[in-house]
Amino acid sequence: MRGRFIVLEGGDGSGKTTLAQTLAAALAADGQSVVATREPGGTPAGQALRALLLAADGPAFEPETELLLMTAARVQHVRQVIAPALARGAIVVCDRFVGSTLAYQGSGAGLDTARILALHRDFADDLWPDVTLLLDLPPELALARGRARLAASAANEGRFEARGLSFHARVRAGFLALARALPGWTVLDATQPADALLATARASLGA
Repeated sequence: MRGRFIVLEGGDGSGKTTLAQTLAAALAADGQSVVATREPGGTPAGQALRALLLAADGPAFEPETELLLMTAARVQHVRQVIAPALARGAIVVCDRFVGSTLAYQGSGAGLDTARILALHRDFADDLWPDVTLLLDLPPELALARGRARLAASAANEGRFEARGLSFHARVRAGFLALARALPGWTVLDATQPADALLATARASLGA
């Protein structure tokens, strides 16, 4: 029996990484078989690509290059982690998936949505989440949170936080458009405290 694929989406600083971790832990505590993972990442190749893609001082990629690298990381992730976990009946909780590519490289960077969808269909096996929880937050607040998190950590992952407010406003608009257009998306108010957000997420999942 196929498992359930749950994805957390949202802008940088929206709190989705924290929610992905607490939601996975809560489901596991309920006795579910849970795989918690993230994008880009999730595999050794994905982690190596993550370091390139998110580093604030990394190479200056063309938008198309960024798209292809994100897709390459996703192919490894789908085939080596996500699809096998679903096949054995596990719940997969993933921090970002193709929705982020559509919002960041599509709405944010202006790449053609049809091209992004074609790459996903042809190379990432056209896998889509069963449920997507979108953590929505005004971009100025999300950016402030994201930059504070980076300043407090040793992670060199500030490439997207360094982009301007207008970029992140386009990303947010892209996410909200996806939530209106695609089945299985639920928009969560990310201004809620973390415990309230977890309760809301669990209620939306019926868990």
